[in-house]
Amino acid sequence: MTRFQLLALCTLAICLIAGCKTGPTGTTPANENRTAAQSTPDQWAAARATFAKDCQSCHGANGTGGPVKLDDGTRLKVPSLREGHALRHPDADFVKQITKGGDGMPAFEKKLTPEQINDIVKFIRHEFQGK
Repeated sequence: MTRFQLLALCTLAICLIAGCKTGPTGTTPANENRTAAQSTPDQWAAARATFAKDCQSCHGANGTGGPVKLDDGTRLKVPSLREGHALRHPDADFVKQITKGGDGMPAFEKKLTPEQINDIVKFIRHEFQGK
């Protein structure tokens, strides 16, 4: 085999190997965005789950409140978490209301930890009040 034939054969082999390579050679911006979104944890996941379990039945999935009939037949007008007084109350008032209850709202001091209560307040501010 001549030197020219050997060089031609090696070149052909390299081209075949390079052409047969499968899969992306790198990440595209779309793949990078998808990967980043998949790996970013939801910082509100725990508070969202607590809200869904303990608050949503009265305050609604969107925090709008409204008329609610309790299991014992009591009817309440649950305030919105999106407007009115909820926007003006400091966090300490929210914590106190959730902890101690009152005005038809049950106390959650024995059901939720102080950290969960603080997380719910932050979640309400973020999710329903845009803060």
